Amino acid sequence: MTTPFPFTAVVGQDDLRLALLLNGVSPSVGGVLVRGEKGTAKSTAVRALTSLLPEVAVVPGCRFSCDPASPDPGCPDGPHEGGGGGTSRPARMVELPVGASEDRLVGALDIERALAEGVKAFEPGLLAAAHRGILYVDEVNLLHDHLVDLLLDAAAMGASYVEREGVSVRHAARFLLVGTMNPEEGELRPQLLDRFGLTVEVAASREPDQRVEVVRRRLAYDDDPAGFAARWADEEAAVRQRIVAARELLPSVRLGDAALRQIAATCAAFEVDGMRADIVMARTATALAAWAGRTDVLAEDVRQAALLALPHRRRRNPFDAPGLDEDKLDQTLEEFAGDDNPDPDGDGGGPGGGGGQPEPDEGPADDGAGAAPPEAGEGEPAPGGAGEQSPVRAAEPFRTKVLSVPGIGEGAAGRRSRARTEHGRTTGARRPEGALTKLHLAATVRAAAPHQRARGRSGRGLVVRRDDLRQATREGREGNLVLFVVDASGSMAARQRMSAVKGAVLSLLLDAYQRRDKVGLVTFRGSAAEVALPPTSSVDAAAARLESLPTGGRTPLAAGLLKAHDVLRVERLRDPARRALVVVVTDGRATGGPEPVALAGRAARLFAAEGIASVVVDCESGPVRLGLAGQLAGELGGTAVTLDELRADSIAGLVKDVQRRAA
Repeated sequence: MTTPFPFTAVVGQDDLRLALLLNGVSPSVGGVLVRGEKGTAKSTAVRALTSLLPEVAVVPGCRFSCDPASPDPGCPDGPHEGGGGGTSRPARMVELPVGASEDRLVGALDIERALAEGVKAFEPGLLAAAHRGILYVDEVNLLHDHLVDLLLDAAAMGASYVEREGVSVRHAARFLLVGTMNPEEGELRPQLLDRFGLTVEVAASREPDQRVEVVRRRLAYDDDPAGFAARWADEEAAVRQRIVAARELLPSVRLGDAALRQIAATCAAFEVDGMRADIVMARTATALAAWAGRTDVLAEDVRQAALLALPHRRRRNPFDAPGLDEDKLDQTLEEFAGDDNPDPDGDGGGPGGGGGQPEPDEGPADDGAGAAPPEAGEGEPAPGGAGEQSPVRAAEPFRTKVLSVPGIGEGAAGRRSRARTEHGRTTGARRPEGALTKLHLAATVRAAAPHQRARGRSGRGLVVRRDDLRQATREGREGNLVLFVVDASGSMAARQRMSAVKGAVLSLLLDAYQRRDKVGLVTFRGSAAEVALPPTSSVDAAAARLESLPTGGRTPLAAGLLKAHDVLRVERLRDPARRALVVVVTDGRATGGPEPVALAGRAARLFAAEGIASVVVDCESGPVRLGLAGQLAGELGGTAVTLDELRADSIAGLVKDVQRRAA
């Protein structure tokens, strides 16, 4: 049945439609990552692609969709005779749920039969089902890391390997990887991001006529699904036929030297890592030419390929939104445009020639006078409120020391604190609860050995029963909720400390991004505290809120701590397995409200009583230090580090760590 929005009726999403069609023409392009806000028909458009793809010829009865013209010689259901007759079926789209298990993705072996009977009883997983089709991951940015690793391996090798205690199964797994994501919920790991050939940004149209058309078609589908599908059948058939024609034309498309130079120059100009971008651009430009019915790749094909293949690959800070400077792209393409056989003795692009790198602009020498105007000093009013100062820019981020939650948790997989996980080093064994996934062979043998005579064992094989099986317990790393409680009062703005403080918090956010944490941001200033960012997987959003954070006013430390405590209470109800790490960024002063110091102490002791892990980043500066942040850390039951000690390469931090271990 056709989806509610037929593929030809997705309004205002031309780039998405083109990217999916190009992968239909040439699956070697490498898939599509669709980024966009909620409610923009990302999933609907992807699901509609399957109705446009030509049918697939498969070997009858093969669970791994082998091509009858060239079957996989290592197929677990083989061997198949090459050149034999096959059957045709529609192109298949397999959806990988975010919460899927490893066995559901790669397949599962019947461990009990493997041990007792020595047979490879293998049940194929989603990778086998997606072979020669589409593997679709909705909310791909929320996929667990161990599943991401398996996807990376399969995408790189075109095969899936299943290993279980010496029993090995391998099958082909070549698929078109399509993922959708909402950037507000967190970003992708760079390794997986690079595996997607193309990326598309999708946003809801702001044109009333287009929005009206979307609503009209949705309502028409709800009223009569069959009639709606029939109405678009001819148009979908025409698109399907065009894909077939473009596939047939694809081997004849010529990618000339001029186009290749433009591709290489563009990738170099945007400083993309590795060579995958060049290859993807070349394949995309070739598919564009075939889709247009041409046998030559033109500059316009290269330009469109760059807009689809480079935004997610350009070298950038993790907090920067993906994008491409189109003026720079046009300039690069024009500079390297030329005949397929240019004169090698020409001066274009050579030393001293017009095609060389432009000289940097000569500006005034940096004499330390300061490129940026000085910020307002403490107590100077600024527009926006009494005592409020305009936001200052964060200092350059740095690599931070590892902050972790003590003990062993059971939260979502990550890279920060110790936890009992499905993956990691084996630490023991237990009886399985439900299906056995990770066999502890030695413990299973020990459990079965005493009962062999009673079970009538007569041969060399071990008689294993269900009660003997033991699940391996493993220890790995989990992601935590890192809740930042940032002092934005006037005392923090003194002597331009806020720039260094923002740089430190930005550094911790970068660390949280790499360790797959959730983050939240509470700020306090004036007379109250506010939740600047509720707990989220999007560290980009936290960085944006931090950048626009104003300062000024008194220091309601107790209000900040109590607000953070409320945030943690609500978050424990939503995700009880995820442990929290509270990072309080302050100089320790408390000046807001009645009895501010005593109230702040009582608020801090709430964290200590509940065993909430905490770290105080001491922002006090100057030759005379009051040590208030250290006292706050003691009340919280946590530790205190200075801005200098927070750096991973800090000598002071290393000395303090040695002293702490010695104590």
